[in-house]
Amino acid sequence: MSRIDEEHERTAPGGAASTGPAPTDGGTSTGTSVILDPSAGQRSRRSVSTGGITLTLKALEVGPMVILVLLVVVMAIASDVFLSLENIGNVLKQSAVICVLALGQLLVILTRGIDLSVGSNLSLSAVVGAIVWRDYGSAFLSVLAALATATIVGLINGVLYVKGRLPHPFIPTLAMLTAASGLALYLAHSKTIQGVPPFVNEIGSGRIASIPGGGPAGWFPTAAIVVVFMAVLVAVITRRLVWGRWIYAVGGSPEAALRNGIPVGGVLISVYAVCGLLAGVAALLTMGKGNAGSPTAGSLAELDAIAAVIIGGASFLGGRGTVLNAITGALIIAVMRNGFNLLGVDPNWQYIATGVVIVVAVELDVVRGRLESRFRGLQAAAAE
Repeated sequence: MSRIDEEHERTAPGGAASTGPAPTDGGTSTGTSVILDPSAGQRSRRSVSTGGITLTLKALEVGPMVILVLLVVVMAIASDVFLSLENIGNVLKQSAVICVLALGQLLVILTRGIDLSVGSNLSLSAVVGAIVWRDYGSAFLSVLAALATATIVGLINGVLYVKGRLPHPFIPTLAMLTAASGLALYLAHSKTIQGVPPFVNEIGSGRIASIPGGGPAGWFPTAAIVVVFMAVLVAVITRRLVWGRWIYAVGGSPEAALRNGIPVGGVLISVYAVCGLLAGVAALLTMGKGNAGSPTAGSLAELDAIAAVIIGGASFLGGRGTVLNAITGALIIAVMRNGFNLLGVDPNWQYIATGVVIVVAVELDVVRGRLESRFRGLQAAAAE
């Protein structure tokens, strides 16, 4: 038989090459041998699932920024004056206090904690600073008194929680909320104390005239510079210093942090002290905005700070959150309120909308946690 005939016999009907086993008698087969691997399809499906979950997690990470951009676009379409420089300056000025408080609240939430006293702490610090200015006329002492008062309040929160072995920071900070509020009302005799140092008035209500576009008085608020400075400082602390890495480690797993020699108690106390210090900075901005120290200036400010951090994507489970996202969450709240005011929406709907956004943000955090668990499971299965 010719070689051509032999080749023809090895060819399946219809011209398809035989996929049978190769000959074992030493002959040479010109057909195609295919070995099917049942695990290949599973690996392919795992790869596709892992890729999809990775993209979803990335989308959730940038979600707050996307929400802010969409909100700005909607408000700009709904109101002709929303994107005017003067109104942008108003939004930045109105959000400054929330931004600074959110930075402190972020540090606390990163460690699985919460500080309910920052609003009352703000009020007390503002009253003390205004009293010192009224009685002594020293700008340095006034600022120092406000910052020191706020830091001491935060330090007491941390010591009570850690050294008192309380089950959750909710308890000491809730107690401090009422105590600091009552003390502020007592010291001020339930009245607003008028007058603050010129420096405080400038950072709270001043505008930078050298930035063009807003008329002779300027449109860009000095308070925004304070926010940028504090945000950069907190970002450097959390990302570049060992103390910052300890914060994330304590929030991720306190038990593991202890096993690795991290002073968990000291980290927690210091975090609440720094949160208090930032409440003092927010108190200075509040004093400057109203040229006064009011015993009710920080009423419900703690809720705005917590909402900003959660809307920004931080987790109550600790160990997750960034400075940029906390600032983004504060801006989302400020843009919503400003836009609703421009549109003449009932103020009560502003609180309802904020509540809805908080619930959505927390639900997204739950979804992210489930996706991360699924992602780790797929990674473990792929490694087998």
